[in-house]
Amino acid sequence: MTPGNNGPGTPEDDDPFGYLYADGQARGAQPPSGGYGYPNSVSRVRTVGERQYGQQQPTAPYGQVPPQQGAYGRPNPHYAAPETLPGGGAPTAPQQPARGGSGRGRGPNTKGLLIGAVAVVAAVVIGIGVAMMNGSDDKKTDTDAGPTPTQSQPTEPSPSASNSGDAEAELPKIDAKALRLAGGTALASDVKGAQADGGVYVTGFNQVGATVTWTVSDIKEAGTYRLYVRYGIPGVDANATLAVNGTPNTSPLNMKNFGGSPAGDWEKGWKTTWAIVNLTEGTNTIELSCQQGNQCNANLDQLWLTGKDGA
Repeated sequence: MTPGNNGPGTPEDDDPFGYLYADGQARGAQPPSGGYGYPNSVSRVRTVGERQYGQQQPTAPYGQVPPQQGAYGRPNPHYAAPETLPGGGAPTAPQQPARGGSGRGRGPNTKGLLIGAVAVVAAVVIGIGVAMMNGSDDKKTDTDAGPTPTQSQPTEPSPSASNSGDAEAELPKIDAKALRLAGGTALASDVKGAQADGGVYVTGFNQVGATVTWTVSDIKEAGTYRLYVRYGIPGVDANATLAVNGTPNTSPLNMKNFGGSPAGDWEKGWKTTWAIVNLTEGTNTIELSCQQGNQCNANLDQLWLTGKDGA
């Protein structure tokens, strides 16, 4: 067989797509009248409404193609959208009940929550204010209770204060003229400046054996006290022996020229000294004397007792 046109009836004439080419069209090729474009395809078209849903479709005899419902890519004329059917419609998603409401689609009750929060804050603030007021009242009561007595407080001093005040007031004091004199001592009032009653003082103490004795009674409590002695010197240091209840102190009573008064000036030579003494409860004797080794050129004005701290 030689190439060329061998006439109709050749296998080329069976090309189902010959109508797409110029040579095929020249040979009289025609597009298929139905089906999918392949030979022997069958297409049976029904008019709209011919086919009914729910009916049994006709079957073709053995070896034949059953009737087609529609060409590929074309809408089926018997198709009906669900929304066009009775009782049909587009399926909708189930609606969810609104949260936080009462079943009527309302949102959370934010107004009630806000009111509750404000109430809690107000309660806390009020509680803090009451606590601060109570604390202030307590402090005020503590500080104000002391100076001004209230009806529940006694106006009389407490026992401890009364005892200390009485003990301090009862510590005795004596003038020179009330002392018991011995050893050549005497009373005089020539030198001005003595503080004893009437300006009377003890003189003649500047000799060995000179003694003055003070009998102290009603000492409420045994213990340590201060004995103060007011004396006068002519601008020269002096001292004396101090004995309590017959027992001399280890150190003499110092009657120095404190402040440096001029020598020979008795009026400017009045001074005060003190010494620690141990007294028993009740009555005690305090004795000042001029013994060997003492420098006793001094006048004696007054004697008194205080507590150990000088009060």
